[in-house]
Amino acid sequence: MIKIGVLGVGHLGRIHVKLLKSISDFQVVGFYDPNDENAQQVINEYGLKRFSSENELIENCDAVDIVTPTIHHYKCAQLALKKAKHIFIEKPITGTLEEAKKLIRLVSEADVKAQIGHVERFNPAFVAALPYCHNPMFIESHRLAQFNPRGTDVSVVLDLMIHDIDIILSVVNSQIKKISASGAAVVSDSPDIANARIEFHNGCVANLTASRISMKNMRKTRFFQRDAYISIDFLKKESSIIRLKSVDQDQDPYAITIDLGSEKGLKQIYFETPQAKPTNAIEEELKCFADAILNNKSTIVTVDDGYKSLKVANEIISKLQAASLMM
Repeated sequence: MIKIGVLGVGHLGRIHVKLLKSISDFQVVGFYDPNDENAQQVINEYGLKRFSSENELIENCDAVDIVTPTIHHYKCAQLALKKAKHIFIEKPITGTLEEAKKLIRLVSEADVKAQIGHVERFNPAFVAALPYCHNPMFIESHRLAQFNPRGTDVSVVLDLMIHDIDIILSVVNSQIKKISASGAAVVSDSPDIANARIEFHNGCVANLTASRISMKNMRKTRFFQRDAYISIDFLKKESSIIRLKSVDQDQDPYAITIDLGSEKGLKQIYFETPQAKPTNAIEEELKCFADAILNNKSTIVTVDDGYKSLKVANEIISKLQAASLMM
């Protein structure tokens, strides 16, 4: 069993505490949070020990779950890694790229497991659709949220879009060629709505839109590839696949058939709905972290993945800042 401690028990941290206590591979030894109100809520609800400092918590566990504000990610991770503790860090990996580079080095030196909390990788709809994704050439993503003051201390790119950046980088097997972006600050001092276009060397283009001032919530991504269209609804946890197959002797008499001309001939359209398991994505990512520790396996979302997503997010933010200066 892995003795784990939680650093930060705000809104998301409390969710982590609840789920960690339900996973048999973990023993939650306690938490640290300087906020008395947050701390008392966890003590009352779960009866956990509140440690007096980050160091005291780290000394008493095998692994640390870092769910603090992003600006504290590197400091907390550094303290844990110097004690050779396994770490789970909520996204984004760190506040700056320089911190992320240092963190990668520290993880290697400590020879421990480290996982970044890009939770959409564990969304059951994405997991179910992933086997169908083969070399997509156009990707369209919309992540829209109703306004919530929590999170407005950072750009919508780091708040929301980074989820889709990570998903796209995990699917597209190519280096980035060009990034362009536009957006606007509406209710906060940083962009609240943004659109980015990422072009890859293999010809794939990804068009991402993120907004935190929408009338309704939406988290959808569509992948277009040769003879297939894949739609994933991360919010409803549903996915659908539309595929074209050449007509043969075993053709489905009920499938829709289209004629693409003399060269390509007849194609049939097949509609599939992959069965998504009714899982909790946060619980699944924490289970993956435990599995990596206990069985000496690689984590699904590595510190390198976290660095790459942050790098792209920062470049998008730079493009947005440059565009705002020209207005």
